[in-house]
Amino acid sequence: MKRIVQPELLDTLPPGDSRAVRSRRDLRRVNGWMRSHAIMAETLQNVLAGRALKSITELGAGDGNFLLRVAQTVSPNFPKAKATLLDLQNIVSDETFAAFAAHGWPVQVVTADVFDWLQTAGDREVVIANLFLHHFDDTRLAELLRLISQRAKLFIALEPRRAPWPLFCSRMLWVIGCNDVTRHDAVVSVRAGFFGHELSALWSDRQNWRLTEQRAGAFSHLFIARKMD
Repeated sequence: MKRIVQPELLDTLPPGDSRAVRSRRDLRRVNGWMRSHAIMAETLQNVLAGRALKSITELGAGDGNFLLRVAQTVSPNFPKAKATLLDLQNIVSDETFAAFAAHGWPVQVVTADVFDWLQTAGDREVVIANLFLHHFDDTRLAELLRLISQRAKLFIALEPRRAPWPLFCSRMLWVIGCNDVTRHDAVVSVRAGFFGHELSALWSDRQNWRLTEQRAGAFSHLFIARKMD
């Protein structure tokens, strides 16, 4: 299945648009069905293997719910980790800020273009992304990964797995009541997703990094880049 990158409707709608609000709510349920929070939490704990987590940055963080769900799982093992939520729009609610605080994680929202921010940001301990990398064609994606490699010590990405079963399921989201925006974007996301070692092939510095790429659960593709000491 050839990788095809197309625009997603949610990216074109104003944050307050009722269809956008509904779609973000749908995405929380879809992430739950995909077990995305659990996979990311388990991966973080396995890769760090008892080491402390001082800070974590999510690229394309949206409303912050994904990292919040991860924090709810891992905060007992990683107390007081500083969270940074990066997105083009600040749509993080007061309730989400309060929930992070309740788990002992201070949170900062950065509203910026990811390419601009990575060129000027300081070093980052851990950078993660969920359903974000597939928005970029291979040329832009290679540049994004290059910038990440210059800033992070550990990068973990969860993306749609580009395969027949995830594509079939993406066309069935009407069953759980997802709106037209979510249904459209789900199909587009899978077609733009990843398979095999496609992300590893785009990672420019393979000598100083340990790269892992694999299927995760029924619908996801997991990419882990660990900088070697």
